[in-house]
Amino acid sequence: MSAPFSIVLSDVAWSTPDGRPLISDLSIGFGPERTGLVGRNGVGKTTLIKLITGELQPKAGAISISARLGVLRQTLQVDTQATVGSLFGATEGLHRLARAEAGQATDEDLAAADWTLPARMAGALASVGLEAAPETALAALSGGQRTRAALAALVFAEPDLLILDEPTNNLDDEGCAAVAELLAGWRGGAVVVSHDRTLLDAMDAIVELTALGARRYGGGWRFYREQKALELAAARAEAADAEKHLDLLARRARDAAERKARKDAGGRRKAARGDAPKILLGAMRDRSEDTGGAQSRLADRRREAAIGQASAARGRIEVLQPLMVSLPSTRLAAGREVLRLEAVTAGYTAGEPLLRDLDLVFAGRSGSP
Repeated sequence: MSAPFSIVLSDVAWSTPDGRPLISDLSIGFGPERTGLVGRNGVGKTTLIKLITGELQPKAGAISISARLGVLRQTLQVDTQATVGSLFGATEGLHRLARAEAGQATDEDLAAADWTLPARMAGALASVGLEAAPETALAALSGGQRTRAALAALVFAEPDLLILDEPTNNLDDEGCAAVAELLAGWRGGAVVVSHDRTLLDAMDAIVELTALGARRYGGGWRFYREQKALELAAARAEAADAEKHLDLLARRARDAAERKARKDAGGRRKAARGDAPKILLGAMRDRSEDTGGAQSRLADRRREAAIGQASAARGRIEVLQPLMVSLPSTRLAAGREVLRLEAVTAGYTAGEPLLRDLDLVFAGRSGSP
């Protein structure tokens, strides 16, 4: 039975403006479940979101969407005239109600009036822990409050599937808890790009985007990490076996070369003594060269195959191995935060960031004096 709504990407590819492939032959689907989208910075998560929302067009492949999308951008652009009401798309509806309450409504106003509008807006705002009147200017709200208001507007629009790109980036603990609570009660679909492990742990599935493509894991963050650890151990074992096989082939090649050298030396000694007819010695030499050539070609093919297996196993380790940096003790109390970077993008040339969406926290470590 097919899902009532879905997003399906088939063999999608996209390259950066300078021609560097970023997404290649990507096939993945999203449906009526809450999915966390994870991957290393720069791997293409935000690009994938833009492809889904139509901000970018794929270079190849197809994207099929049978759902009403509600999209939360990483950065909410604020118009100086924008209000909470306009964010909800409710400006005209609210004006209509105001005219009705003032006794200035036309017959058309009264026919179209939605008397539940203020209460439904207040309920959506309350669902993300925000109290704000419809006439409140967005510019008067903090970044975190604007994010909450945008989330409330999404819920109010009742889309089939939410697209949330780093929804907790600018929120305090209370705001993060409100987003988590909203998603916990969400009965539609959601695609959530986030580094917030608490939020990701509440997802129904995790999709990891890597240089090899996309891989889906059922369950939340902890199950995903457990499965990744098992995959990493298996890849390391496979790589070790491949390296051993390469060593074995190398030893066999050396042994074969030594045997051939001894046999050739024996033939030269026999020829020097004149014990065998020249025609027999020539046939023996030709047969030896043919056999040696065939064995050498077979050994080369086996070695190339073994090198390919070892390279593939090492490549999987690179993808599976999380980036970790060990630093000396800060001698600070465990958990005390020293420095936090969130969604930092920087570089030397405009449009070509050296760092993209970098999240980094330095803090005291358990066991530090």
